Amino acid sequence: MTAYLDTARRVIRIEAEALKLLEASLGAPFEEAVRLILAARGRVVVSGMGKSGHVGRKIAATLASTGTPAQFVHPAEASHGDLGMVTQGDVVIVLSNSGETPEIADIVAHTRRFAIPLIGVAGRAASTLVRQADVALLLPQAPEACGTGIVPTSSTTMTLALGDALAVALMEHRRFTPEHFRTFHPGGKLGARLARVGDLMHADMPLVAEDTPMTEALLTISSKGFGVTGVTGRDGRLTGVITDGDLRRHMDGLLARTAAEVMTRDPRTIAPDALAEAALAQMQDRKITTLFAVEDDRPVGILHVHDCLRAGMI
Repeated sequence: MTAYLDTARRVIRIEAEALKLLEASLGAPFEEAVRLILAARGRVVVSGMGKSGHVGRKIAATLASTGTPAQFVHPAEASHGDLGMVTQGDVVIVLSNSGETPEIADIVAHTRRFAIPLIGVAGRAASTLVRQADVALLLPQAPEACGTGIVPTSSTTMTLALGDALAVALMEHRRFTPEHFRTFHPGGKLGARLARVGDLMHADMPLVAEDTPMTEALLTISSKGFGVTGVTGRDGRLTGVITDGDLRRHMDGLLARTAAEVMTRDPRTIAPDALAEAALAQMQDRKITTLFAVEDDRPVGILHVHDCLRAGMI
């Protein structure tokens, strides 16, 4: 084992121990902070300087993407006009490990002047930030992982985890679902995972009636390019599908048969408003490449595994 690995593991171990201390320290103030945010009519404004500011940006982004409107305001910029972004009805979260960072003074004073609820996150119980805050979330005393005690490491890790804890607690209270989450994450791989079947499916489907001769059914399979065709009854409901496996099983006398004689009955289907990820999981589990989307048992679209691939889900 190299010295580099020794250092890396020591850092991770120290920060993991700090997180355990943070977990054990949580209590009534955390619940008060959650209630304060839930009662807010406006936004959650997160602010912090330096490393705390970088963590604050992430906390604000996590809150905003999980159903709690939030924004980050840089404390130095706040002193030069951006305090106008902080209004009555908002809740302010200020992050400062020392609780004495000079740049946060104006935004803290602004919250006191206009009676804007203030949640302070700091590591010193006697600090100005903790004394001024309506709710103080005190970080436990834990050694920084740098060894010298001067580089923010354990403290920023605890602050980040505390922000995640607030975001998830608020998210669960609001019953925030994957469908809600998708609204704020339309792009990238995450957006693809949260896409709905209806977003990816093809409305131009290969379909034949039960009494269709297989000579015609084969033409439908070939022309549509999905390698399958759906089979519908007289009422328009999907009663079966014909796949290449069905063709092989009925090769003897195939062209003399009808679609109903060859099809696999009661095929797997999915609703168009289901998550595409659920459709992909079903296709992978059943080792199939297509699924028909149905409403009231009537086909409204077809999804191919290649559609999931193109969307970036695989």
